[in-house]
Amino acid sequence: MSPQFAPKTTPPKTEHVLLSYPAPFVLLITINRERAMNSIPFAGHTEMGEVMDWFDREPLLRVAIITGAGKKAFCAGQDLIELGKIRSGKVKMSSAMMRHPLSGFGGISRRAGKKPVIAAVNGFALGGGFEIVLGCDMVVASPNATFGLPEALRGIYAGAGGPARLVRIVGLPVASEIALTGVPISAQRAKELNIINRVSASQETVVDEALKLAEGIANISPDAAIVTRAGLKEALETGSVERATQLTLERYNEALQSGENAMEGLMAFAEKRKPTWKPSKL
Repeated sequence: MSPQFAPKTTPPKTEHVLLSYPAPFVLLITINRERAMNSIPFAGHTEMGEVMDWFDREPLLRVAIITGAGKKAFCAGQDLIELGKIRSGKVKMSSAMMRHPLSGFGGISRRAGKKPVIAAVNGFALGGGFEIVLGCDMVVASPNATFGLPEALRGIYAGAGGPARLVRIVGLPVASEIALTGVPISAQRAKELNIINRVSASQETVVDEALKLAEGIANISPDAAIVTRAGLKEALETGSVERATQLTLERYNEALQSGENAMEGLMAFAEKRKPTWKPSKL
């Protein structure tokens, strides 16, 4: 952790994830349920959604990394033990408490958000865990990582946005094979399919390699990072390349061009110096 860096505002209280700051402007979120294979209970989804909302508001944070505690699992999906207790009546929980936030599974799988998130997949990412991965902007996976949507094998459906995004990334035939057979794929296969950016040198280095990506993002204008990410996400989510461009420009172009960071970037280029970015106001 960088001893000189801390967020400006107070983060939400967390029980299911750990928050740390391994480098300036970078938030590390660790799903901290190792004994439960980092599966997420219903309260955890609400908590993680609050963390992601705070991350987008926090002026000194520019990029986040999400990983899982331990060496076995990134996230095994929904906490099925809790779900079984609820359905058997051993645990009482209202339907309102059993909903995911609008940003989806783990606060990420259906997230629009503003700032980039990188997944550092340290083990298996199954079900909702894979849907979190598909909701991230970049992914680094350890050599032992596996990815899968086993819901159909359990008689249920992966309803947190994963199947639809998987189709956009890999195409219908491959997405159908992954989702309809439930057979997991390896990290190397995920890289071949462009689901992930890279396979780390080892399991021990996966977060460090994700951090290198994060630091690259943290070094550019925070305004430019937000707007560029918005354009990329719009292209994935909408059916028209031109419409995605229009939506991004309509939302951000005026504020971006008139902002302090655009001027700073141009001045720094002309003066042959490193720019000094201000917190984003977008």
